[in-house]
Amino acid sequence: MTRLGLMGGTFDPIHNGHLVAAEEARYAFSLDRVMFIPAGRPWQKERHVAAPAERFQMTVLATQDNPHFEVSRTEIDREGPTYTVDTLRELRAGRPDDALFFITGADAIREILSWKDPDEALQLATFVAVTRPGYELDRLPSRAIEVLEIPALAISSTDIRARVAAGRPIRYLVPDAVAAHIKVRGLYRT
Repeated sequence: MTRLGLMGGTFDPIHNGHLVAAEEARYAFSLDRVMFIPAGRPWQKERHVAAPAERFQMTVLATQDNPHFEVSRTEIDREGPTYTVDTLRELRAGRPDDALFFITGADAIREILSWKDPDEALQLATFVAVTRPGYELDRLPSRAIEVLEIPALAISSTDIRARVAAGRPIRYLVPDAVAAHIKVRGLYRT
């Protein structure tokens, strides 16, 4: 039996906070591997999101140095809106004996009841809500959710996009390869 972490997110862009959260979850839950799953077409995002291929490539660049990390195209290649429950169904079907841990931000966990088939999703994997400094998670939608506090890294993709648009530095907030990709591709410029 493999203990597999599933790090879901838009990763627009992926940043060091995501990587720290994945590594902390790997340690805390004795995970064999962590699979990063960039959302293909996130149905709950009202803002413009960078192209799936760009977000996938940045995730590959960010994780390439950790032998315990891998990146999946599961949602990137799926047609139409992407739903977590569909991804979990697909992964569970291919890994019936594995222990699955779906790792995501505490802000996303608060919205879980608005997701497609949330009760089924909570049965398909153990959900891990990673918190960042100053984020209170006093009411969880389910007792089936584990909470994991990560070291003091108050980094957000929203802030990184704003910094790029304003011409401010993002060095040390994202891996160097991701910063280079954003610059070369002209991502997040207004």
